[in-house]
Amino acid sequence: MPMKIIITKDFDDMSATASEIVVDDIKQFQKTKQKKDNYVLGLATGNTPTGLYKKLAKAANSNEFDPEAIVSFNLDEYIGLPGDTSSERVLHPESYAFFMVQELFGLLNKKFKKSYVPAGTEIDLNKLLAELDKYKNDSSVYEFIGSDAGKQILIKPNGPSDYLNYINKEILDAYMDKIKKFGGIDLHIVGVGGRGHLAFHECGIPLDREALLVKLDDNTVGNAVVDGHFKEEVFAPKYAISMGAKAIYRAKTVLLVANGKRKSESIAASLLGDVTDKVPISMGQEYAKNGGNMIYVIEKEAAAGLLNKFDELKRKGFEVVNKL
Repeated sequence: MPMKIIITKDFDDMSATASEIVVDDIKQFQKTKQKKDNYVLGLATGNTPTGLYKKLAKAANSNEFDPEAIVSFNLDEYIGLPGDTSSERVLHPESYAFFMVQELFGLLNKKFKKSYVPAGTEIDLNKLLAELDKYKNDSSVYEFIGSDAGKQILIKPNGPSDYLNYINKEILDAYMDKIKKFGGIDLHIVGVGGRGHLAFHECGIPLDREALLVKLDDNTVGNAVVDGHFKEEVFAPKYAISMGAKAIYRAKTVLLVANGKRKSESIAASLLGDVTDKVPISMGQEYAKNGGNMIYVIEKEAAAGLLNKFDELKRKGFEVVNKL
């Protein structure tokens, strides 16, 4: 299936275009009931999808589709937000669970049937760090995987650490099992990290990963401050739970939304360059070649590196829709 690239005028146009794609896909599914009862929607956080979510909620509240027949799965969640308990951490204003309530779930008159966010707030950061330190010289327990500063913490099965085994089985594996239980994700909304990373699948982590425990890249931590989520880097979390690229690109449709100049270089590299773990969103090329429905909806600043490359994009087999 050819990759489709839609270049929009501004943030509102990007949000409206992306929302139309999501709503149309939900309506088509709910009309035909494609062999399962519930439409499964993958959700991203960050500033980029906020306009899309407002428009999606408006469509739901106008009865364009039935939100009560939707199950959602979020991409990622922080580890190490302030709070002595999981309940305190999940209610922190910068938790992704709290974000979803503010930006989408709390706007719906009728709620989704089920909504899941990775259980990063259930992890006690101090316990995690203590276990990592205890077994830091034992690669049979865990390893740091990745060529850049951000690393996957790959926990080996059935090791001596009960706490690491708990994270592996009850948080990472359990999240993937829930997605499989509901028949997989029908459409996944994703954004773009500053260097082209995908959720918290950081640059340099191999692309064949499903669920990740991650030590975040300095760039990711810094951007959380630049974007106004934390006052200083010392307050920003350094660890997270995330879906990996392999899990994300298993969805029937992946809808990538992006705005802002900061994203333009990685957007261009993901389409004009090779598939590489240095730019995780580049996996969309391989996904589309293998039959996945890959759609980029990007506003003009994020598309800056593509505006004089339409012929090259078309030679690569991409469909380009220019709304400027």
